[in-house]
Amino acid sequence: MLEKALKGNNAYWMWLAFLGAFIAVGAVCYFRQFTFGMGLTGMGRDLSWGLYISQFTFLVGVAAGGLMLVLPYYIHNYKVFGRITILGEFLAIAAIVMCLMFILADIGQVQRGLNMIFHPTPNSMLFWDMVVLLGYLSLNVICGWVILTAERKQVKPPKWVYIFVYISIPFAVSIHTVTAMLYCGLPGRHFWLSAITAPRFLASAFAAGPALIVLACIIMKRVANFDAGKEAINKLTTIIMYAAIINAFFVVLEFFVGWYSNIPGHKHALEYLFFGLDHGGHVYNNLVPFMWASTLLCFGALGLFGYMKITKMYNEVLIGFGCIAIFVALWLDKGLGFVFGGLVVNPLNEIVEYYPTANEIGIALGIWATGLAIVTILYKIAVGVEHEVEGH
Repeated sequence: MLEKALKGNNAYWMWLAFLGAFIAVGAVCYFRQFTFGMGLTGMGRDLSWGLYISQFTFLVGVAAGGLMLVLPYYIHNYKVFGRITILGEFLAIAAIVMCLMFILADIGQVQRGLNMIFHPTPNSMLFWDMVVLLGYLSLNVICGWVILTAERKQVKPPKWVYIFVYISIPFAVSIHTVTAMLYCGLPGRHFWLSAITAPRFLASAFAAGPALIVLACIIMKRVANFDAGKEAINKLTTIIMYAAIINAFFVVLEFFVGWYSNIPGHKHALEYLFFGLDHGGHVYNNLVPFMWASTLLCFGALGLFGYMKITKMYNEVLIGFGCIAIFVALWLDKGLGFVFGGLVVNPLNEIVEYYPTANEIGIALGIWATGLAIVTILYKIAVGVEHEVEGH
């Protein structure tokens, strides 16, 4: 089936070439960081995590979001998702590869990643994060490829593969739960020290992942003659709505805890994110525009989806805009606000703001481009198989 990725029109190859340019820039930036060291980043003594870990945190949710297709199709026999379930599995593969690349970028030297394999520490959440990420990646590769091969041959998938499908469901939940535990298990960071972190992560994941899949379906309908079906898109937008509403509710609960309890550690982080924090006569507010943009995009998209549901309207352009708004809103909320909100205001009530360097941004863009290239190639194979089956 790999040969299908080698056949495409000019737009396909131009898109891959465009992504290849960013991958090349990212490779050069990473070589500079590998040679010079982490001094090329904006991180330091007070900010041990930066852009790499924030993107890793968000992308784990994108990978887990594929569960919203696998669960209805394989457990509840919801056949409407039959054509697009493979898209969720392939998206998870690309997202986890990106997660692993961001981790390798963050630890500086690639060989350090071998320490977790050769010197395992089961009492560390990082060790279990590695286990569930590699496990979920392997499960999606096996399930996606075996099921797609069976579809191409127009036979039923072997029964043994469904064992891996069912195992992948708790793994999808665990990859984001363990990632949340990396944060909420740190007693020195008040903003992260919350039992609601894992549910909040899962809610955002179940909105961001399906939003990206809907966007992919809309694009492929226009460029690859692949129609996911109106009913499937409508059902996914419903899932996105509910998940985004639950995530917004969890954020409101964080405000309640901070202001009602008046705990400085929790309250100051939220003040810094949404209103700016006055400290020593200087107001620190570099994330305020991003957080309010996240809020407006989230509620704007929910309003748009709600209007379309009430009026029974189906407009793929509006659905696309709504999914983009949800995706960007959650990226701003979790990929920037959650991570840096807990880091910038440290346990000593000191503020050290973080600014990613050009080299960090170059590496991050290169990794994102790598993920998009993997998704493009995998989706090209999946759509090619679909067209081959339809042609018989």
